Amino acid sequence: MEQDFLLLFPVFFPMAAGLLLFVLPKGKKGRRGKRFFVAAALLLELALTTLCLTGGERTLLLGELGRSLRICFRVDALSRIFALLSVSLWLLVGIFSFRYMDHEEHEERFFGCFLLVEGALAALSFAGNLISFYLFFEAMTFTSLFLVFHEGTRPAILAGLKYLFYSVAGAFLALFGILFLAGFGGLGDFAPGGILDGTVLGHPGILFASALCLIVGFGAKAGMFPMHGWLPTAHPEAPAPASAVLSGVITKMGVLGIVRAVYFVIGPELLRGSWVQTVWLILTLVTVFMGSMLAFREKLLKKRLAYSTVSQVSYILFGLALLERTAFVGALLHVVFHSLVKNALFLAAGAMIFQTGKTRVSEFRAVGKEMPVTVWCFAFASLALIGIPPAGGFVSKWFLAQGALASGTGVFSWLGPAVLLASALLTAGYLLPVVIRGFFPGADFDDGGLKKREPSLLMTVPLAVLAAGGLIFGMFPGVIFDAVSAVAGGIF
Repeated sequence: MEQDFLLLFPVFFPMAAGLLLFVLPKGKKGRRGKRFFVAAALLLELALTTLCLTGGERTLLLGELGRSLRICFRVDALSRIFALLSVSLWLLVGIFSFRYMDHEEHEERFFGCFLLVEGALAALSFAGNLISFYLFFEAMTFTSLFLVFHEGTRPAILAGLKYLFYSVAGAFLALFGILFLAGFGGLGDFAPGGILDGTVLGHPGILFASALCLIVGFGAKAGMFPMHGWLPTAHPEAPAPASAVLSGVITKMGVLGIVRAVYFVIGPELLRGSWVQTVWLILTLVTVFMGSMLAFREKLLKKRLAYSTVSQVSYILFGLALLERTAFVGALLHVVFHSLVKNALFLAAGAMIFQTGKTRVSEFRAVGKEMPVTVWCFAFASLALIGIPPAGGFVSKWFLAQGALASGTGVFSWLGPAVLLASALLTAGYLLPVVIRGFFPGADFDDGGLKKREPSLLMTVPLAVLAAGGLIFGMFPGVIFDAVSAVAGGIF
């Protein structure tokens, strides 16, 4: 096996840079130099990751413990999507954070953890088997925990502990699933379509129990019911940039874990038509509808967006649970589009809170007159998330609905699209009022005391790029569609 040591750099370089920030002198003195260091690290990480994604498949055996425990990294079609998505979003959110963290006393701690998490995300994207994925999945949990803890207040600590509890519980379930499959070749390197040996067919109970443990375990990070409770608690307490990446990127690593387990270890054919698929479909549709309803009723803006994430990420899981090619394509398309627009929504919410000090939806009356660029970005991202043509959300949801209708899953073939449609209407109901009240406060509103509060370019430019991405990639989805189709082609 040809070893490609270039794969080490995207994983360990940001970790080393993050650790270095912790030993640099603290305080506001030298802040500009530290921010330059962070910006350089983020840009170099983008370059290193892009370099690793060029050419054909690459593999690196990092270590081998015994005959079956192999720690390895590999670049394949799926790695390219998740690695490039995470590193690009990390750069944009990092730039936004430079201005947002001006009022913070411990920005070195934030950016140090921010870079540590980025290294863990690269490792997850490149993980070559379940053992490698699980180790760095835990590393991502413990490094991202400090992003939730960052404010240091009692609510932030309690929110972080809740995030930790759900994450550890999910990780233990996933570990049980991994151990159950170990005797059937489940620790081998990922391969499209699955890697289990034929003996697993004689033990359907173990197979299905393992699959459910892996789905629910990794689903905890993706916010799937009943392991969704950490999202609406952690987001309001974390800084807005942390909320953005928790929702837009870190939840997708739970999705990646499920994709790897179901489509690259177990194999979709072994689960199609089983009770595991039925339970999985029920959990995803319950989560989609429940998340939308709770978001519709929620008054705090960031918490409303958190419930929205609970719902929208389960769109992805529903597409995966159908075990059908078109739905699989729609699910991966929604990974990309949701990541873009949910980061935009959280950053826009963070900018409005940062500039006005308001947190409740009802308080943002006429905010569009004070911060027109920010609210327009929020509006475009909202339209994309709802699925208004030609935005990205419409493209992914169209494929999800088409896949459901063609899946042959009985009642779920029509119930799924019906729930997605109801959720889209609820999404319009909880996002558009922010825009409408922001631009049209009513005839009785006195706007004489309003003044422009638009944030600096460090905040508005990344926000505008993300919002535009949700629209542009919807109108021209060819590149993303080709990448996703390459993954699906190797499986189905």
